[in-house]
Amino acid sequence: MPLTRVTLTSGRTIDLDELRLSSTYGGMLEGYPFRFLNDRLIKGLLTLAENTYRNSPVHLVTPPRDQPEDAYTGAFGPMESLPPVACVGSFRSAAIAPEHDPVLYRSWLTVVWFQTSPTAPSGEDAEAGLRGVAWEELARDQEL
Repeated sequence: MPLTRVTLTSGRTIDLDELRLSSTYGGMLEGYPFRFLNDRLIKGLLTLAENTYRNSPVHLVTPPRDQPEDAYTGAFGPMESLPPVACVGSFRSAAIAPEHDPVLYRSWLTVVWFQTSPTAPSGEDAEAGLRGVAWEELARDQEL
């Protein structure tokens, strides 16, 4: 039984089997968020997803990067922040390839995305970037 079901903008429904939420800047004791730090955070999440879900392709939903005009600019450049919650989710859906038996095959995709609140995505209320995932292009069919 899935944790929740998300409806993509394509109309396909995908089931969330596992979800990992973390504070984007959890453990940051000093300094400020900036582009290079954010790039490293994203790379680390992608590596975590690839190592954890080895049988599934991994996709990053490009996160919004907030860089206010009056933002602090320090030694590492201007302040740039990502949404406060980093998410890694393992999703499954019906098979993509029409020749695959719908009883024996499912499609899988691991998605990394950022959101504003620590809640599981659901239905059509999920973040727009997550709902816009091009499932048919990114996911992979696997036999059960």
